[in-house]
Order: sequence, then C-alpha cells, then structure tokens
Amino acid sequence: MFPRLFGGGHAYLELTGEDLLDTGVSVMARPPGKRNSTIHLLSGGEKALTAVAMVFAIFELNPSPFCMLDEVDAPLDDANVGRFCDMVREMSQQVQFIFITHNKITMELSNQLMGVTMYEPGVSRLVAVDVDEAAKMVAS
Repeated sequence: MFPRLFGGGHAYLELTGEDLLDTGVSVMARPPGKRNSTIHLLSGGEKALTAVAMVFAIFELNPSPFCMLDEVDAPLDDANVGRFCDMVREMSQQVQFIFITHNKITMELSNQLMGVTMYEPGVSRLVAVDVDEAAKMVAS
C-alpha cells in the first residue's frame, strides 16, 4: 500500500525487542527520494499517508464493513490527495468509508455529503445531499 500511496518508496514494521509479548513496533518508512527513517522524522503529510497505508494494509488482511477516517487528508497536497482518493475508490468496493474532510477533492469522491451550516448566527443546521440525486436535478 505504501508504494501505491506515495508513488514509490518502501515501508515496513520492525520489532523493537526480543520478547514477543513485551516488544514494541517501529514504523520504518522511506518515501521516494528519501533515506530510511522512522515515522517521527517525516513531514506531517508523509506521516498521515504512512498511517493510511498501514490502516489500508490491515483492511486488506482483515476486512471490516466500514472504515471511519477523520481529516486524514488535511496535511496532504493535491497529488497525494488524488492517490488517497484513488485507493479509497478502489477499496470502497468492499468497505464503506465514512470520512470527515474539508478537502474539496475528497468530497468529490462521495456519494453522500453531510454537513453542518450556520444559516443564522447561533443556529446550526444539518445538511445532507445525495450526490446522484443532485446531479439528476441539475440535469433536468
């Protein structure tokens, strides 16, 4: 998953101790054009994409009916958001994704949009949009 999300590179997990019941795990990631480093030395966007790669890899091994993602695309640039969206689109054949985002590129991926708006000061309203229905209404 890591090379697909980053457009190259390599990542792996490494045990930090000998005792399997008491050991920790280090996440090692090498984005394209960078040296091997722990996740702590990566940028915010690289950390987010590495974490997403790990979550998606776990979902491939042990699928779940849905996955909730909260602002994971916030630190990503447009190119990385595009690769993230491609993978979500592909995985959505088996997994229902619920994601919280402010990113317009990610919102374009959705079939359903839900949001909160403040039409009047101090009065919040929930807004739900079925994207397919909205497209039909615009087309007619």
